[in-house]
Amino acid sequence: MTNEYTVDIQTFFLRMMVTNSELYTRVMNIMNPENFDRRIRPAAQFIVDHTKNYSIMPTPDQIKAATNQTIDRLDDLDDGHSEWFLVEFEAFTKRYEIERAVMKAYELLEKDKRDWLGIENIVKKATQISLLRDMGTDYFADPKARLIALKSSNGQISTGWPTLDHKLYGGFNRGELQIFAGGSGSGKSLIMANLAANWLEAGLNGAYITLELNEGLCAYRIDSMLTGTSTRDIFKDIDNVEMKVKLLSKKAGKFRIKYLPAQSNVNDIRAYVNELQIQTGMKCDFLCIDYLDLLMPVSAKVSPSDLFVKDKYVSEELRNLAKDLNVLFVTASQLNRSAVEEIEFDHSHISGGISKINTADNVFGIFTSRSMRERGLYQIQLMKTRSSSGVGQKIELKFDIDTLRITDDGEDATYKPQPTGTQLLNQVKATSQVGAVNETVSQTVDPEQNKVVADVQSAKLKSLLASLKK
Repeated sequence: MTNEYTVDIQTFFLRMMVTNSELYTRVMNIMNPENFDRRIRPAAQFIVDHTKNYSIMPTPDQIKAATNQTIDRLDDLDDGHSEWFLVEFEAFTKRYEIERAVMKAYELLEKDKRDWLGIENIVKKATQISLLRDMGTDYFADPKARLIALKSSNGQISTGWPTLDHKLYGGFNRGELQIFAGGSGSGKSLIMANLAANWLEAGLNGAYITLELNEGLCAYRIDSMLTGTSTRDIFKDIDNVEMKVKLLSKKAGKFRIKYLPAQSNVNDIRAYVNELQIQTGMKCDFLCIDYLDLLMPVSAKVSPSDLFVKDKYVSEELRNLAKDLNVLFVTASQLNRSAVEEIEFDHSHISGGISKINTADNVFGIFTSRSMRERGLYQIQLMKTRSSSGVGQKIELKFDIDTLRITDDGEDATYKPQPTGTQLLNQVKATSQVGAVNETVSQTVDPEQNKVVADVQSAKLKSLLASLKK
């Protein structure tokens, strides 16, 4: 790669474009006349303007007449020359774009504008300049390899809850955004803590970032979940809990719990994850962010009261972060007041509107009532699934009120509600048949005494009475 892009090399770039207009077509998305030396900048600008207005490369004579600069065609260009041109022109463009971005950022600082967001965007745009070489996936080329690559890269990692995995065709994928939505006190943090516990037991490394609860309380909850010790007994049996946690650490993944203040942004999360890897060597497989509504966007200045716009930017930035880090990514969101009396949730019940739902890959509603809690049950409603047909379906999970552990015995263990008294009475009315032969009570006529004789089948009567008592 060339160290110095002299005016002669820059002129050579223009000559190659004039000779082979296809080369210009391949670099036109990053072509900027401002990057060229002032002595040949008019020629570069004329080429850009002419191709934009007339969709054809100007001839050397046209360039000479318009700019008084000579840009002749070359002889005997082959594929090797073209490849050199693409590599060098990309490096040339990136170098001068970054140089001008740094100078512009310095000017902003000199004027004391302190527009850090603007400076970041300027530098980021310059560093991301590149030619489009990836032509996408050839659908018919190798279907088997394509599917194996998809399975290997995405992973579809189990949530630890078989019924939910089944509805999602295997579990969660890396690089996707999962949102659990629930009302205040519905168990959003518990759901995410349980997912973290499930993945830790599966040997995955991860971090739980909380913007609401302190680190100690989050760790205390997970102590109870992983050791099977009641939350009220943890302090009574600290030594036993410590032993269980240390034994678990030998086979579980690495785990960190980090508190960030509310109004933090995605850059704060990214900086923490990067620093965690630098200092400990731990690469995260999953991230749990508790929770989305408390974050602020980086890419735009938005009022916290404008929930629709704020959550749109935040959810997009979180999904980009999940993609960049290639991790399992779970967060939560509040349901609005209209969902308080509802038992089935839809998109209108999500706080902040549909903006975050459009971005998320999977959205789940958390429903539980007082009676369900007493019976140790949580219901998860699938509100959106991007990779399965589970939308509108519901699953029931068991909840241990002592250890805070949420478990699932599989689809065969789906909760069936207890019948009410009215339902029992209707069942009895539907099943009891008086006067039929071989039923609970059958009637026959004794021909000798001309009397009606009732034949009572005691076993069925006892069963009937027992069901009424329930």
